[in-house]
Amino acid sequence: MDKHSRFEKARIIGSRALQISMGAPVSIDVPEDTIDPVLIAQMEYDQEVIPITVIDREKK
Repeated sequence: MDKHSRFEKARIIGSRALQISMGAPVSIDVPEDTIDPVLIAQMEYDQEVIPITVIDREKK
């Protein structure tokens, strides 16, 4: 995975957390006691399984 800036990382995790909170399926095994969508999204990000792509508009 390409290195994301802290702003891109925050946006990706925030967007994924919103999806999870609205009922989207989770792509990883989550411990039963973990219900916070932000923590789940962070775990998905760390395991590189979030289905979100960042497009760099600066590159041509």
